[in-house]
Amino acid sequence: MSTTIAELSLSKVYRHAQRTLATWLERGELGARQGAFAVRAALVGLDATERSRLARWLAWLAVAARSRGVASPEGRIRHLDASLHQAVQDALQRLPAGMLEVTSQRHRRSA
Repeated sequence: MSTTIAELSLSKVYRHAQRTLATWLERGELGARQGAFAVRAALVGLDATERSRLARWLAWLAVAARSRGVASPEGRIRHLDASLHQAVQDALQRLPAGMLEVTSQRHRRSA
């Protein structure tokens, strides 16, 4: 696994929290309760700046999910941590203009 310069500047605590959260989100509903404890434990170690970065990352994930027409992680984040969900909502409002209006870009394919 290669690491980028940007990743190297992130703290070990942040990278752990982000990877734990990403694994939990990818897991889906199955096993979400068990994984939620590990995610909450990882989030505790973040400082305010790192928490803000994580919220912005989650906001971009929400935009990407909307553009693909799949479920956004916002609902699961709300159940996991209300303050993180609010931070994601704030981050969504700060994204570049037009990002919130992103809709599914699925094109009909002919056989």
